[in-house]
Amino acid sequence: MTEVAGSGSSASPGGLGLGQNGIGRVAAPLREQVVTLIRQAILDFRLKPGQRLVERELIEQLGVSRTTIREVLRQLTTEGLVTVIPQKGAIVTAPSPEEAEDIYEMRAALEALAVRRFVERATAEEVVKLRAAYEAMEKVLESDGDIQAHLGAKDHFYGVLLASSPSIEQVLGGLQARVRMLRATSLGVPGRRAEAVAEIGTLMDAIEARDADRAAEACIHHVRRAASTGLARLAEGDAGDPTVLAEG
Repeated sequence: MTEVAGSGSSASPGGLGLGQNGIGRVAAPLREQVVTLIRQAILDFRLKPGQRLVERELIEQLGVSRTTIREVLRQLTTEGLVTVIPQKGAIVTAPSPEEAEDIYEMRAALEALAVRRFVERATAEEVVKLRAAYEAMEKVLESDGDIQAHLGAKDHFYGVLLASSPSIEQVLGGLQARVRMLRATSLGVPGRRAEAVAEIGTLMDAIEARDADRAAEACIHHVRRAASTGLARLAEGDAGDPTVLAEG
């Protein structure tokens, strides 16, 4: 029997922040569509860190089989977005302070290398494009927009920065979801957004000066400042609340 996404009963989308929109309407395999939908819900904080992912609710809301949901949760577990707790089931991953510290250190090392490569390899046009991405990010971060707009602006800036280093981008891609969670955590701290704009501005100036050492140092400083605020927020125990995150 062919499984048809969107058929069967559907719970209110408000329960888990999911609905059937987009499922079964494109050519991608069904499991891939469901993976994409749940992954994006996690990245957008519609599914919050620490929130339980109940198979029955996912089945009802998405109209897919238990087998599909279990395959999807296994894949998201390998991506680090979902954690399976014995006797309790699956939850959205909530990084511990120790895990977060490791992720920040990996991010600092990899992004500093990416910055060096950008300084060495980028054309004048690519530097101009990065400056435009920075200015767009600056405008968004200084606004009263929601956390998703802020994260999107930072994602775009880093996308431009990493475009010239596909190997580094691929490695960082494996951390992207968890980096995004931690980025939201630090940006949610009052005053942190303005600090981030200033820190990345210093990085941008060093890149434009073609000073690889200074740019790498500015990059590491920015990530470690984010780590300082983010780890403190995690210790407070409210990093998974998107309402709190949006207050900064």
